[in-house]
Amino acid sequence: MTLHHDKHHLAYVNGANAALDKLEKARQTGFAGIDVRGISRDLAFNASGHTMHSLFWPNMKQGGGGTPGGRIADQINKDFGKFDSFKEQFGNTAKQVEGSGWGILAYEPASDQLITLQAEKHMDLAVQGMTPLLAVDVWEHAYYLDYVNDRAKYVDAWWNVVNWDDVAARFGKVRK
Repeated sequence: MTLHHDKHHLAYVNGANAALDKLEKARQTGFAGIDVRGISRDLAFNASGHTMHSLFWPNMKQGGGGTPGGRIADQINKDFGKFDSFKEQFGNTAKQVEGSGWGILAYEPASDQLITLQAEKHMDLAVQGMTPLLAVDVWEHAYYLDYVNDRAKYVDAWWNVVNWDDVAARFGKVRK
């Protein structure tokens, strides 16, 4: 995970900053001949990569795993029937992302429920207005060194480091 954090995550930060710099320069010199669509795509891709990684890191801790408690456990049970059903659905969501992306547990305020989502390439297949609470990175760079191409084995092992305290705190903030 050190390589993942220090190289891959940093690349998204640098990419987002480069896109922001291009937009700032265009605001100063004018937008004639500027590929705003391309810059916007680069910004969305890289800023979303940074945002998702910034969620991913605190969502894990050494000695994590187990099951959540409190309000997040109650909401999981309400929306998925029981924790094991949620774990199975979320795990399959992550394992079945087409190509590179993320498995996400999000709070969707319009329906007041938790939903599982796939985000391909950081930003596709999202629900507008939802707030991600838990995310697992299923880009190959997240697991290739330890799991080669066995994404399923990586996702199954990832449950052992989930930081439910972080997820519960995020849930508490969106429910206020």
